[in-house]
Amino acid sequence: MAEVITMLEELGDTAPLTAESVAARFAAQGWTPGGKVRDGVETSWDKNAVGGWIQTLGDGAVRVSFFVWFRDVDASGYFDDVDAVYEEGEQALADFLPEIEGSPLIARLVEAEQTEADRDEFIKLKKWIFGGRILTAGVIQQDTDLPVMVMVVLEAPDPA
Repeated sequence: MAEVITMLEELGDTAPLTAESVAARFAAQGWTPGGKVRDGVETSWDKNAVGGWIQTLGDGAVRVSFFVWFRDVDASGYFDDVDAVYEEGEQALADFLPEIEGSPLIARLVEAEQTEADRDEFIKLKKWIFGGRILTAGVIQQDTDLPVMVMVVLEAPDPA
């Protein structure tokens, strides 16, 4: 997961954080474009089995997401034992967190309070403030027939 740590270090010094500036950092770090261009910018990137996405939100803010662990649904289109898959995801998150906390990033991270919205979106998570942005690492499943993933998300804080 060194790829994610390196990208976060790069993005922590990127201002302003735009889709174009993030795409340039992905390219400079040797990530492979995934062929998902939006508004003239490549939004999907891969490196060493880690996926990265750039999403521009309605207010112009940019969210950069990485998946560092992925478990797809069973042949039935669901998980036979979703609790066991959540436990696998929680263990993968527990294995990944020391990489963040043991990296040079930790000197720039301030632990942040989890909100109700965070707990609605993530099964389990850890959240920090990173250079005025929100950095979240957590286990997520966006719908019952979608994969369970360990995601790392960097985004501007909600202005509200």
